[in-house]
Amino acid sequence: MNRFNEIKDLIMSLEADFDKFYDKKNQAAGTRVRKGMQDLKNVSQEIRKEVQEIKNT
Repeated sequence: MNRFNEIKDLIMSLEADFDKFYDKKNQAAGTRVRKGMQDLKNVSQEIRKEVQEIKNT
């Protein structure tokens, strides 16, 4: 569950930047959103590998 909380925290940390980018058209916030989404992708990939390893043992 620790990994799940890690993803939740990451998503929640991006909420303000999503608001700034989509509602206020702040371009710098868009850059932060893109970086956060890349981080989310990387964490997700790590979790997928971890789950696969646990499944195969």
